[in-house]
Amino acid sequence: MTSHAITSTEPTSVGWRSALPIAAVAVVAAYGLMSSDYVVTVLGFAFIYAIFCTGLNFFMGYTGQASFGQSAFAAIGGYGSAILCTDYGWEPLLALIATMAISGVVAAVVGYPTLRLRGHYLAMATFALGLIAYEITIEWTSLTQGYMGYAGIPPLGLGGFELATLKQQFIAIVVMALIGVGVASRLRQSRFGRALASIAGSELAARALGVDIARYKLVAFVIAALYASAAGSLFAHFVGFISPEIYGTSMVIQSFAMLYLGGIGTTWGPMLGAVIVSVLPEALRGLKEMQDIAYTAILIFILIFAPRGLAGLTVLFRRARRPALGKA
Repeated sequence: MTSHAITSTEPTSVGWRSALPIAAVAVVAAYGLMSSDYVVTVLGFAFIYAIFCTGLNFFMGYTGQASFGQSAFAAIGGYGSAILCTDYGWEPLLALIATMAISGVVAAVVGYPTLRLRGHYLAMATFALGLIAYEITIEWTSLTQGYMGYAGIPPLGLGGFELATLKQQFIAIVVMALIGVGVASRLRQSRFGRALASIAGSELAARALGVDIARYKLVAFVIAALYASAAGSLFAHFVGFISPEIYGTSMVIQSFAMLYLGGIGTTWGPMLGAVIVSVLPEALRGLKEMQDIAYTAILIFILIFAPRGLAGLTVLFRRARRPALGKA
């Protein structure tokens, strides 16, 4: 009798757990829409990074591989959109899609030999990829305009319809971030996602089960590149200006902080980490000279007491509830 009651409430609790993150995103978005353009800009950057980190999480969290070069594909997306829109008059949305396709091809070509490496060697190879892309954005001035950057990049739009205001663009970015998380979640739950999980667990065991490790790694790398490219394009259209510093090593460091703080390998962790890491410095701005110290202390505190990230706390909460439910 008691076990039947517990079983019958499980679908409801699962439904609430699925709806809660979406509701939280809706609350954050609503707060942004009711705030100043400055707050909208900060939150817009947060959700752009959420897209970037969702792709990075797909490769690092779901597949268990290391990549320090995703900023290269963000640069392809950003500069590709800037060049196609300002120099050739492309529609922004079409430019975003086209640069995603270019990034996917580049990821496949580069990833085919690179992903045969493992561990630190793979990390160093991907880091070199990011550095090469950064140097190209500086030195190839005839294409990228170097440190001068690209200005006058149009906002998102298609067919004469343009998202002219920051808040309209912000809504579009939030929707794209939710779609990105949804696609990643569905892929994770598919047969493809289970193969990636087996690779993350043990490559030897995955190979024994007949998983084509090289192919699955490459596909995961390409998917992560598509997310990074989309984020890079959205940044260009949202700000209207890009320069090499945007896609440098700071992007890699910040995205790693977001990923591990939010919860690597979790569905909503990348978005949670992106929002917190983006908003927290603004919330601590009133501390002035102590801002950086307080910011660092908070991050360290979270990582010490939540080593699996903030999203991982829900797993601990469910485990703590199970004995109580069993006794009931």
